[in-house]
Amino acid sequence: MALWVDKHRPKSLSQLDYHKPLAQHLKKLVNSGDFPHLLVYGPSGAGKKTRIMCLLREIYGAGVEKLRIEHHSFNTPSNKKIEISTIASNYHIMVNPSDAGIYDRVVIQDLIKTIAQTNQLDSEKMREFKVVVLTDADRLTKDAQHALRRTMEKYMSKCRVIMCTNSISKMIPAIRSRCLGIRISAPNQEEMTSVLNLTCRKEGINLPPELAERIIAQSERNMRRALLMCETCKVQQYPLSPDQTVDDPDWMTFVKQTAMKIIEEQSPKRLLDIRSRLYELLAHCIPPETIFRTLADELVKHCDGTLQKKVIQAAANYEHKLQLGSRPIYYLEAFVARFMAMYKGFIQDAIMDFDDFDFDES
Repeated sequence: MALWVDKHRPKSLSQLDYHKPLAQHLKKLVNSGDFPHLLVYGPSGAGKKTRIMCLLREIYGAGVEKLRIEHHSFNTPSNKKIEISTIASNYHIMVNPSDAGIYDRVVIQDLIKTIAQTNQLDSEKMREFKVVVLTDADRLTKDAQHALRRTMEKYMSKCRVIMCTNSISKMIPAIRSRCLGIRISAPNQEEMTSVLNLTCRKEGINLPPELAERIIAQSERNMRRALLMCETCKVQQYPLSPDQTVDDPDWMTFVKQTAMKIIEEQSPKRLLDIRSRLYELLAHCIPPETIFRTLADELVKHCDGTLQKKVIQAAANYEHKLQLGSRPIYYLEAFVARFMAMYKGFIQDAIMDFDDFDFDES
């Protein structure tokens, strides 16, 4: 049984519930005959991948929905073997090359070269080119991005690249100048309310306006998260009530509990316990950037104004290192250890200042 977010996902540009002017522009782009490389960017849960799949269906038809999982092997210059899994149809392939870490350049070059060397079965009825969809494109190394720039130019006649990313700030100018940028902004409250009500009507349930408003506020304009929260509320209690509680996702609750454990005790033993909790989050495929930001936000809430500035500076420093490194657990644990040292020192200084305070007996 499919989740609502997958079951009711739009399959064509005409079925999209919001950003309809953008859908019309994409439709005109397909019909114009000239299809460039695309750089699709926007916040998480805004609908980037949904629009990419709708665009591919507009180009190739229903054949893009017949998906299969493929496994590819690549050999690095040092003769190291890299295994990458992709999702593909006869017309496109979707891959996250950052899964290869520092060897993503090899994946980019070899994969696009392989795709470009295979022709369509019926090029008269279908487009002559195939499409390579790169997810999390902002996590590509600079070497991989430069290699991608050259590969895009070389195989332009046989292959188009669609890059999906949350931000374009980490994309090199040479890539951005060769792509048509398409920004997918987060839906507003009215649009999210419309989608939630439509989904609930399809499921034959009634969604109280008060509950919908709290779901939207708690989802932080993330449509995917809002639909998952709404489905969770239906599973927990039906019929839905206006005063029903909206629970956070399990991983978010786990991160909040982890933050409280850090606040309660600062010791090597507690740090070891926190490390195992961070490993558990990573093992459940929670992105390290999401863990880092959620944990930092929760820790800052328990800090004094003077300490907040230092914590934010430390968080920015370690998050930057996390983006450059290949082992997220190192930087997550280093940030926790740094916070423990700052927080414990702050508490000890506060206690000493209190003990030295000269009370006026009068």
